[in-house]
Amino acid sequence: MRSTLVLALLIGSGAVSAHAQDLLIRGGPIYTGAEAAPTAEVVQVRDGRIVYVGAAAGAPAADGLEIIDLKGATLFPGFTDGHAHLDGIGWRELTLNLEGSASVAEAMARLTAWADAHPEGPIVGRGWIETHWPEGRFLTAADLDAAAPGRIVLLGRADGHAVVASSPALAAAGVDASTVAPSGGEILKGPDGQPTGLLVDAAEQLVAGLMPQADPEALREAYRAGFRVEAAYGWTGIHFMSAPWKDVPLMEAMAEAGEAPLRIYNSVTPDGAAALIAGGPRSVADGRIITRAIKYYADGALGSRGAALFEPYADRPDTTGLMQITGEEIVPLYEAALRGGIQIATHAIGDRGNASVAEWYQQALGAVPAGERPHGADVRWRIEHAQILRPSDYHWFRDLPIIASMQPSHAIGDLHFAPARLGDARLDGAYAWHSLVDMGVIVVGGSDAPVERGDPLIEFYAAVARADLEGFQGTDWRPGEAVDRATALKMFTLWPAYASFREDELGTIEVGKRADFTAFSVDLMTAPVADILNGRATLTVVDGVVVHQAESPMRIAP
Repeated sequence: MRSTLVLALLIGSGAVSAHAQDLLIRGGPIYTGAEAAPTAEVVQVRDGRIVYVGAAAGAPAADGLEIIDLKGATLFPGFTDGHAHLDGIGWRELTLNLEGSASVAEAMARLTAWADAHPEGPIVGRGWIETHWPEGRFLTAADLDAAAPGRIVLLGRADGHAVVASSPALAAAGVDASTVAPSGGEILKGPDGQPTGLLVDAAEQLVAGLMPQADPEALREAYRAGFRVEAAYGWTGIHFMSAPWKDVPLMEAMAEAGEAPLRIYNSVTPDGAAALIAGGPRSVADGRIITRAIKYYADGALGSRGAALFEPYADRPDTTGLMQITGEEIVPLYEAALRGGIQIATHAIGDRGNASVAEWYQQALGAVPAGERPHGADVRWRIEHAQILRPSDYHWFRDLPIIASMQPSHAIGDLHFAPARLGDARLDGAYAWHSLVDMGVIVVGGSDAPVERGDPLIEFYAAVARADLEGFQGTDWRPGEAVDRATALKMFTLWPAYASFREDELGTIEVGKRADFTAFSVDLMTAPVADILNGRATLTVVDGVVVHQAESPMRIAP
């Protein structure tokens, strides 16, 4: 993976923060991610850069270095979440969280308790998913009305592609039996023709105006909460997908004020496309916040049957899912991004969605020759999720090429319902991490938090185990698509660095690179697979600064 001119353009001389620390890290296994020297005994850091990696006997003098004793924990290059939603992670901490609800009854009990504790204003929440509920159905307005009578309630499904609204919310938004769903959306209706309360994909916008508008300080606190959660999990960086364009100045201001402990690589909402293309890539605080990509949506999600398929859903033959945009609309936008030197990331989950995006990418790349692009042929465009593919379409990722940005934990929950949605034959191209890697495709690992919990240990486990958290692998969940541990490590370290044009500075523990490290209590490379889930992050270091530390490892002043 070669150097890129854009690095110099984005981060200038590479001078590090004045808060960078000088460190000596030792006392546990160290995996560098560098093929030439994959392990080490000690790492030294000065001014936020790695100055020595290797055997303890050969290390230079440690004068002035703060010593970190890992106490048996295992050190890795900084783990980067290649697909997450930082604002949503923060709001999950501040609003009604239905994650883990075991039934409709439990979810509604949580809603009642929240309504009692918050008697004023709309109730907003997220995190429910019905696929494992004994009731076996979506939430409805009737459920919400019974649990929180008279209240405006909006509860997002875990995948973010559907919301259930209470009857007062539907009335306030003017949604009734005569309301026509917008293109790319669906209003679920009952046998009586009345809305059930569930709004899918583009139809969610019908109630968007009811969402309480956060004041600036509340929004800032949501971002602070997101940073705290992610640092504690061991992430040193996040590729922030669908980063609200309006929030970019806030994130930049937080970074300049020292309130952004992690690296953020923004892929912004389409409303910021024109301005970003006109202004070019943005970077502040020595590259702590970089904004140089746009996120578009091609289709919806599998769980809410919005993922666009070539053939009907096996468990609902009347639909093939929902496309969110057409080629006529999107290709000119892709071409403009190419001419402006802006990276593209497009959400595609279904096989039809993925094939469409690949064809649109080919059209745009063909229409704008490399000579008309600021960075030539090195565009590193991405498909986010790349979840259900036809094996005959794998070649697009190799040939164009396309980075496959995938979230291993999706395969944990989906193995319980995807066979019913897709039928057996289509599972051949589902969550095909191993097949793509074997073709030389860059596969970036992420969590999609808050859709999923967002724990890197869960993501690593899912990639190598291809099983749910109890070890269940499904009847035939294509176990050959699991990856080996060295590949999984790249998915969360080197390959996210590449996907953000920073592989020269991040992704491995090598001399000259930035001092980003993650330490876990478990050795991901040797521990029994099931034991991975019992670990935890013990140390998170960004630019040589400790941004999270558990009680072990112990820091020792020089």
